Amino acid sequence: MTQEIKPPDLNALYDEAAAKHHESRNPVIVIPGILGSRLVDRQTGLPVWGMFDGAYLDPSKHGNAAMVALPMQRGKALRALKDSVEADVALDRLKIRVFGVPVEAKAYAGILETLGAAGYQDQQLAEAGAIDYGNDHFTCFQFAYDWRRSNVENAGRLAEFIREKEAYVRKKHREVYGKDRGEIKFDIVAHSMGGLIARYYLRYGGQSLPSDGSLPQLNWAGARHVNQLIMVGTPNSGSVLAFEDLAKGKKFAPGWAQKLGVVSIPNYSTGVLGTYPSLYELMPRTRHRAYVDDQTDDIVNVYDVGNWERYGWGLMQAKESSQLDAILSKVSDRVERREIARDHLRKCLKNAEQFQRSLDKKVVPPVEVKLRLVAGDAVATKERVQIQLDSGVFEATKYGPGDGIVLRSSALGDERVGKGYAPKVQSSMVLDDVLFLFRDHLTMTQDPIFSDNVLYRLLEE
Repeated sequence: MTQEIKPPDLNALYDEAAAKHHESRNPVIVIPGILGSRLVDRQTGLPVWGMFDGAYLDPSKHGNAAMVALPMQRGKALRALKDSVEADVALDRLKIRVFGVPVEAKAYAGILETLGAAGYQDQQLAEAGAIDYGNDHFTCFQFAYDWRRSNVENAGRLAEFIREKEAYVRKKHREVYGKDRGEIKFDIVAHSMGGLIARYYLRYGGQSLPSDGSLPQLNWAGARHVNQLIMVGTPNSGSVLAFEDLAKGKKFAPGWAQKLGVVSIPNYSTGVLGTYPSLYELMPRTRHRAYVDDQTDDIVNVYDVGNWERYGWGLMQAKESSQLDAILSKVSDRVERREIARDHLRKCLKNAEQFQRSLDKKVVPPVEVKLRLVAGDAVATKERVQIQLDSGVFEATKYGPGDGIVLRSSALGDERVGKGYAPKVQSSMVLDDVLFLFRDHLTMTQDPIFSDNVLYRLLEE
């Protein structure tokens, strides 16, 4: 008779390890992916993203597009384009389907539940008084960030965040143990795009990308503060969905659902999405043959602003003129508005290529830091789009194993893609271990195999 195999009893496995407080245990930082942080306008207090009960800002309504989009201005670098929107808190649940995120899927609750089982306190919940942890805990922090902006900017914010939390942990350690603590290192659990922020931080600390197009100095400044990075579903070589959403825009909910009043969710046009540098940084590399001519199968360079203008993709769509009017309401001339949009697009594409080169450079990390990957490889995932060069119309024609959003090969950063077969993975990353799960992009964190392995890494390894 075959014995039924049940999920492990994680409490039984790790209860004693979680209860044994070692003074040197690392605090944990959770970094969500794109859409995973609530955005608010600090001047009005209005939620820009993160609330779905009618309190969000609908960019299709008059006066809202300029607040939801990033500002655009010729002659200014992307990092100098500031507005009054800022990240408030990280979200633990996403309610809608957007950028491939399924409806009602728990985004980060699975990660937080796993950390809770290991005895980690969520600082946000503790400070809000939602949970009284007492003194019997270790600390974890959620890094909220403005996911519209470049991952390079947010790596700089992460550097500041870690300095701040290191001081906090030292203070708490003195209060609890009555003595100073020596070196403090963090363990990072990063979902999706959050893994790209963490990888850049490890290599370059808080450096910006040089204005001359070169790469920042490889100093491993961030690695001095991190013991291990656990990436979950990170698109290390990009995702075709990012290009599709930038080129076509994103309808956040099915039309029939909106008509029936089942949901009331805004649609984000290409005019709004096209202002977000982070989305361009998520596009796949051309060398991986993600974009090809439907007739010749030749590679199409989607990082060439001329192609976007020629085919009317994204910010260059003619029908987006009304959106540009709203986003650039202080610019009276429509031709000038389009030139500003073209300049912004050019800067975003150039920035994305430079960011990708900074991560694709193969280097060996310091032995003190461990890079770990959790990826899905059981869901058909878009791998290639064929483009009609006479019209710019495109469609996905090739699918590969992944998690529905991120290809297995992208998570691995596998450079064999688009080339002939080679027996070993060829990646810019030196991964200490890889765990494959038969789950989609978000439900991986709810898998007991995920929890079991993460708890082992944090508590017992």
